[in-house]
Amino acid sequence: MSTSTATSTPFAPRTVLVTGATGYIGGLLVPRLLDEGWTVRVLTRSADKLGAHDWGDRVEVVEGDATSGDDLRRALSGTDVAYYLVHSMDGGGDLARRDRELAEGFATAATDEGVSRIVYLGGLHPEGADLSVHLASRVEVGQVLLDAPVPAAVLQAAVVLGDGSVSFDMLRYLTERLPAMVAPQWLRNRIQPIAVDDALHYLVGAAGLPAEVNRTFDIGGPEVLTYEEMIQRFAAVNGLHRRLIVGVPVLTPWLASHWVGIITPVAADVAKPLVGSLVHEVVRREQDLDELVGLPAQGLIGFDDAVRRAMRTARPDHVLRDVLTVTAATIASAATGGVATQPDSRWYRSLDLPSWQPPPLAFPLVWTPLYADIAASSVATLARLEAEGRSDEAAAYRRALWVNLVLNTGWSVVFWRVRRTRLAALEAGVLAVSSADLARRAAAAGGRGRWALVPYAAWTAFATALSTAIARRNR
Repeated sequence: MSTSTATSTPFAPRTVLVTGATGYIGGLLVPRLLDEGWTVRVLTRSADKLGAHDWGDRVEVVEGDATSGDDLRRALSGTDVAYYLVHSMDGGGDLARRDRELAEGFATAATDEGVSRIVYLGGLHPEGADLSVHLASRVEVGQVLLDAPVPAAVLQAAVVLGDGSVSFDMLRYLTERLPAMVAPQWLRNRIQPIAVDDALHYLVGAAGLPAEVNRTFDIGGPEVLTYEEMIQRFAAVNGLHRRLIVGVPVLTPWLASHWVGIITPVAADVAKPLVGSLVHEVVRREQDLDELVGLPAQGLIGFDDAVRRAMRTARPDHVLRDVLTVTAATIASAATGGVATQPDSRWYRSLDLPSWQPPPLAFPLVWTPLYADIAASSVATLARLEAEGRSDEAAAYRRALWVNLVLNTGWSVVFWRVRRTRLAALEAGVLAVSSADLARRAAAAGGRGRWALVPYAAWTAFATALSTAIARRNR
């Protein structure tokens, strides 16, 4: 792997620049181009990020930023074709302005360096529709590149089916995690998904288009389906029961994106542009690129086969199992502790309690939300760890959770039924340590709810102090 530091270095013919090479499509496109005989150069902020790719030592690397004109010109110097695979998905700030300025800077640098062609992957969309901010921005970026002096091929795709594609991940996790769901009516809009291998075929082919070609091209697979049909077909392919989908007219894209952010690993601000694109019917209006670059040797891949290929490398998802087991275990712990608790017993009324002992009514008011917190936070933590491939940490968290719930239940039995105040104080201390450890593991997993178990740990620490005081006063 080499790093370019000067524009005077001579480059081999048929050199192609790929921006966004560390992204999903870019990371798969690079080896395809290498196999086709291209000399591939990538622009990245950090060359170290390429170490995870097996093609990292086969490409030329320019370290730089796509917002810098100097960096862009250095990366584009001596290139024949440039792939522009940069766009915002976080929804932060002025997305449209940011993306437009990036595209304009790229087009200017490509013109200055004499690039022969720009290839861009945008979003399939209906003409004349009131598009979401994200989809409208992608259309605008495509137009900026088409208006530049350098010939551009703007490919437009809908849902890309492949392991690692955010749109595929959203489809997968919604289907796997929800046997039944309430969904917006626009899930019945028609969509023409495309297998990632077919999308790469079109992208590689677009690099060799004649110089006079400067236009958009719609790309898609051989089938047109509704999103609801895609969910049911995904379920069938993966041996899942048919999903119950109830359509409602009131679930807006904003609400739906936050719902997706809760159910799946796809963050709400990333889900929002994806959900916004589903409001429209996105179907190919022309197939001109098929004639110009030809179809894949084996033909376009159907939806079912594309899903099978994607799932070969997908990590198993255990969230539905975790929801059931963690919820059941937490409810069992709460129920057992509740049955064991006897605040009206003659024995309890005979105890010498400290003045700061909360009234009996306080305990159910505190423990009810704490149990809900334990269940929800634990499911979210396990989902995050498994989605990131941290299976060892997920297994360790499960073990810590089961131990904690046993200790939680055990304290109620020891204190209220066995009536051993010293032993209960000792167990409360062990429970507090276990709860602190559980909170630490949840925090280490990251995510928005990483501190959610801190109140539970704090309450068990208070319960330890209270149990110890009761034990000392009732020797």
